[in-house]
Amino acid sequence: MSALSWLNGEAFTAFGQHILWSDMIGNTIGLAALALGWRRSIWTWPAQLLSGIILVGAYASAELGGGVGKQLLVIGVALWGWRQWQHGTRQAQDGSIAVRFASWPERGVLLGGTAAGTLAVGGLFVAVPELSWNPWPDAYIFVGTLAAMVAQARGLVEFWFAWLLVDIVGVPLAFSSGLAFSGFVYVIYLVLVLWGMRDWWLRSRAGAPSLEGAAA
Repeated sequence: MSALSWLNGEAFTAFGQHILWSDMIGNTIGLAALALGWRRSIWTWPAQLLSGIILVGAYASAELGGGVGKQLLVIGVALWGWRQWQHGTRQAQDGSIAVRFASWPERGVLLGGTAAGTLAVGGLFVAVPELSWNPWPDAYIFVGTLAAMVAQARGLVEFWFAWLLVDIVGVPLAFSSGLAFSGFVYVIYLVLVLWGMRDWWLRSRAGAPSLEGAAA
């Protein structure tokens, strides 16, 4: 049996839901990545990279083209974010990544880009139905994930708000898609998101160095 076949095999059944190894392992690593992001550890990026690689298999098994595309996007942005935290963003005095709130122009770019991206991707999913059985929620999560990771790479507190908005849609979509473990992990994400949001918020108000002028 190949590694891919094993990853796409059933790990166990719970409450009538078939839990795949790829779904379980990928989302557990993703959960760890979010916790590392809360701690402002650079290891959040390789963890997100590995999670994305494994979840490609989970979504491919569920025949969710949009999910596969999202994870490929996660892989690409994780590589970029890793580089940003190594060379592009400023560090706090303790050596971790400094965090701040976005400026209003930055918020406008994030919101406008997210809205335009969701319309474009949703339109693509509608035009090519085999990419997603639920085009608009899938597009919302797809683009929202990009916005969240871009904000995280720049050390913006708004990263947590973006993830919160993604989770609100991601929980019911994961369960309805048969990826029960993904749905369960999204629920845990909500708790970590609220905790991380509070931590980054307080740090941004405690005189952390500004990231103005950080590399794009």
